[in-house]
Amino acid sequence: MTLGEKLRQAREDRGISLSEVAEQTRISPLYLESIENDDYRNLPGGIFNKGFIKTFAKYVGVDEQEAMTDYGQIVSASSGELDEKELRLYKPEVLTDDTSGSSMIPTVIVAVVILALMTAGILFLVNYLRQPADPEAANSVATPASNSNTAPTGSNTSAIDPSAPAMGSANFEIKTTTALVKIVATVDSEPAKPSNLAAGSSVTFTPKESLTLNYSRWNFDKVQLTINGKAILLPSAPLAPTDRDRIIVTINKDNLAQIWTSGTVSTEVPPATTDANANIATLRPRLQRPQFNRVQLRCRQNRRTLGPMRLQTLRQNRPRIRQNRRR
Repeated sequence: MTLGEKLRQAREDRGISLSEVAEQTRISPLYLESIENDDYRNLPGGIFNKGFIKTFAKYVGVDEQEAMTDYGQIVSASSGELDEKELRLYKPEVLTDDTSGSSMIPTVIVAVVILALMTAGILFLVNYLRQPADPEAANSVATPASNSNTAPTGSNTSAIDPSAPAMGSANFEIKTTTALVKIVATVDSEPAKPSNLAAGSSVTFTPKESLTLNYSRWNFDKVQLTINGKAILLPSAPLAPTDRDRIIVTINKDNLAQIWTSGTVSTEVPPATTDANANIATLRPRLQRPQFNRVQLRCRQNRRTLGPMRLQTLRQNRPRIRQNRRR
């Protein structure tokens, strides 16, 4: 009687079902059925098979040592058969240099292609980084003007209006809007002429070569310029750092057409005066408007309010002071 038959007979004698054995021993019913059928191919093998058989035999009342002896005989017999099958099916193979050499050719080709692609990519990147900047963009950088005193003429690429007037035929009208403004005008090579323009008044010039306007930056929104009736936007800040709080604009035959076309006097390039007489106004010391914070303004207001009150109190107390002195 085989091991599997002994275990099945012992289980049936006790009236135990296979599922009950599986539940109590925690062994799969498939493994228990394979053990009873002496078919150990479904079992995991090794020490697991011995543990399953030993637990199964102990539960159904079969001697454990006898069961392990029977299982050892089965294993030794089955291992001999397996060795004979492996020896019969084994076919030795001999590796030669020819087969290994032929298998390396595709690998070498793929490696060469990859190396070539990487080299081409690196060369393309190096050439791209070495390329100079766009020549048109480099040429578009404005060069410093030889005469930095004149108002900037703007970009050379802008189209000039053919209807732009020429110096000598252009009428420049300066007008003030809401307050009295002092404007120093230099026409051609004549000395500078200061003009106090009341609110709403205007003055007209017809220069032949150039016109320079000089006024305080605080009045930028109160001065308007028109050329032959066309409004020209004046700058809202000094064009040069040396002008401090003065706005100085020079219009001549070189920039008149551009200013007429753009309708504004640009502040991109700081101008300077071309006439020595116009520099007289810029060299004079300029009075800056005092600036106060909230605390200082409150103190000034309190002084103005408390001053008359103190004076009135002093006048009322003068008789008492005199009497006290006499005593």
